[in-house]
Amino acid sequence: MVLDQMKILLNFINPYFYLILLRNLLYDKNILKSLKLSVPVISIGNISLGGSGKTTLVKYICEKLCPFFHIVIISRGYKRKSKGPVIVMEKGNIKSDWEKGGDEPYLLAKIFEKFNLPVSIIVDENKVRGGDIALKYLSAELIILDDGFQHRRLKRDVDLVLLKDKDLKDILFPFGRLREPISSLNRADAIILAYQEIRPFNFFYNEKPVFKLYRKDWKVLDCELKEVEDFREKEFIAFCGLGENKQFFEVLEKLKLRIKQKFAFPDHYNYKDFKLDPHENYLTTLKDGIKLNFQKNLYFLDFMVEIEGLIDFIWKFIEKTL
Repeated sequence: MVLDQMKILLNFINPYFYLILLRNLLYDKNILKSLKLSVPVISIGNISLGGSGKTTLVKYICEKLCPFFHIVIISRGYKRKSKGPVIVMEKGNIKSDWEKGGDEPYLLAKIFEKFNLPVSIIVDENKVRGGDIALKYLSAELIILDDGFQHRRLKRDVDLVLLKDKDLKDILFPFGRLREPISSLNRADAIILAYQEIRPFNFFYNEKPVFKLYRKDWKVLDCELKEVEDFREKEFIAFCGLGENKQFFEVLEKLKLRIKQKFAFPDHYNYKDFKLDPHENYLTTLKDGIKLNFQKNLYFLDFMVEIEGLIDFIWKFIEKTL
């Protein structure tokens, strides 16, 4: 009760809270217009700053729907060293590096290249322009908005929102890490509860469909992205620069890997001054690893994803638009 009262008080004195309410009201009343595209649009987003598994979910949906559509992912390309539209991947062919395209879009491109998935990826801070390019130049049949929940200038057919357990206790930026209040989940078509394999939790909101995201079948990949069979016999220095570094190290602990040292860096860290000791083995994520030369002593933690019922749910929305 005291915590709820504190949240209300902080929102009351927070100008950001009123800006969000006003912006959403203008879109809800159709005073600010949203553009409808001619192909199905799936938005994947969250309500908090930092990692919630958006890239993981984008990858999962692409893998499941790629056999049926030419998918174009539209992303902002956060912290990239470029402006305007950049095509990172065109029908399975990589067209840009991570610095111009952003680390997460480039990571997806490397994964799709490995598995021969003919996905296209465009980064653009103007998602409406990105949508236009996706249709006119990339012949999109289905569009995925990466981190699209707060971007309301494009209409979406399915709005999927990832939620972490800590979001339920958090407060609005700048006093906390929420980008929007919990009440914004009213706009969602479905809520996806992330990191269930680490911190399982339940949450229900206004009868919205709820799905649970599990990461499973953990494995370690070498510099050629091949599975390492004897990884439990190795000792690693672990490092990462994620929106949620803690969950990476919690997974390593749960897997009982031999970790001699840990380094946590800010999200989207560029690793320019990070040197690998040739006498040590290093373990990180693929998102971090793409910024380093793939050396023989650099390894990556990887996993499979399970979200029971989600793809069938998405198909129902897609079929309404076709």
